[in-house]
Amino acid sequence: MSSLGILLQSGTHARAHYALVVAAGAAALGREVVVFATNRGCLLLAEPCPLVEDQREAAITARGVAGIATLRAACVELGVRMIACEAGLRAEDLTELPLAPGVEVAGIVTFLDAIGPSQIVTL
Repeated sequence: MSSLGILLQSGTHARAHYALVVAAGAAALGREVVVFATNRGCLLLAEPCPLVEDQREAAITARGVAGIATLRAACVELGVRMIACEAGLRAEDLTELPLAPGVEVAGIVTFLDAIGPSQIVTL
């Protein structure tokens, strides 16, 4: 089974949430998954994650949909590799952003090498 690379470049709740939905779903199916967050997408990998304070997070969890906090924990449990883009952190002046445990800081070459000739989903 091929691996899956997810490139998250947006810091919106909707895109970050669905990046985790796709990552958790693919990992649950046994696929190797790498989430590469760049620019404002790096907010998803912060600890604490500011996106869990978004009004949309409260709305979807109230409707019984797994939110970012739940999905991020599931991704960790399922072995999803998470990388914050070094250049993206610098570009958005987020170099001091505290990252969640296990999040790597690396560049696009590391991401592309990790996924090899596999699929990339951009959100």
